[in-house]
Amino acid sequence: MSLRPTLEARRATPTMEGAGVRLHRAFGFQDPTELDPFLLFDDFRGDRPDDYMRGFPWHPHRGIETITYVLAGTVDHGDSLGNEGTLGAGDVQWMTAGSGILHQEMPKGNIVGQMHGFQLWANLPSSLKMTAPRYQDVKSADIPVIIDDDGTKVKVVVGEFWGKRGPVDGIAADPQYLDISVPPGVTKTIKIDTYRRAFAYVFSGAGQFVDASKPQGVLLEKEVMGEEVNIRDMSGNRTLIRFGTGDEIKVQAGPEGIRFLLISGAPLEEPVAWHGPIVMNTKDEIQQAIRDLRNGTFIKPAH
Repeated sequence: MSLRPTLEARRATPTMEGAGVRLHRAFGFQDPTELDPFLLFDDFRGDRPDDYMRGFPWHPHRGIETITYVLAGTVDHGDSLGNEGTLGAGDVQWMTAGSGILHQEMPKGNIVGQMHGFQLWANLPSSLKMTAPRYQDVKSADIPVIIDDDGTKVKVVVGEFWGKRGPVDGIAADPQYLDISVPPGVTKTIKIDTYRRAFAYVFSGAGQFVDASKPQGVLLEKEVMGEEVNIRDMSGNRTLIRFGTGDEIKVQAGPEGIRFLLISGAPLEEPVAWHGPIVMNTKDEIQQAIRDLRNGTFIKPAH
């Protein structure tokens, strides 16, 4: 058994998407090999409707799959396949854009105005870039939850873990997507397939991810006694942890416990050509997608 080292710990970056949704981006629109097969991860949350209510009106996608996981509030979905639905707290939506889809996602707050969710983009291999688009909603009640003897709680959103399999299947990247809560002071070791790229995203509490040498937190500049020094803080809210190779990770929960997503998938190791919501393998394919959008042939007829 070998612990995966922490390659990097960094904070998600505030940005704006859609029609004016304020969110934090953990990664995306940068080096696509870094977390291959994953391309982008957004954390959208807020207590003020003005931060999210404008939503993500109709827009295209081609060449990717998206996984949306809602923690608070709702997201209304509609697409060019005729699907309509509402994701509630704890629900998951999986969409394969494939050859092309148009869709919209419109967040709404809960009774006290809170909205919180995540969206992950997974790349499609070249052989499936032009596959027929698909869509699936999964309700929270259908997602298995495991509680270990030490109080650690794991929701198995996608993939298999501790003998339970998540209800979302058919994703080309074959990811493992876990929502993990570790109680205060507990140290937990979690196995990950050696051949998968893996990252954690902390969104509540704090803790330290441990490798073979020492606990790894977020490197921050702080002023101490009038001088700026670099120190390691525990990895807390909105922190991305990127792991190296190995077959397990270890996390030490802080005094408030820690809750994080642990996501892994097998890399595609293919060329990436990227233009906004369209991800293909070559520039020619991107240009063809743009022509298809302009001439009204982006949505392919069902076979």
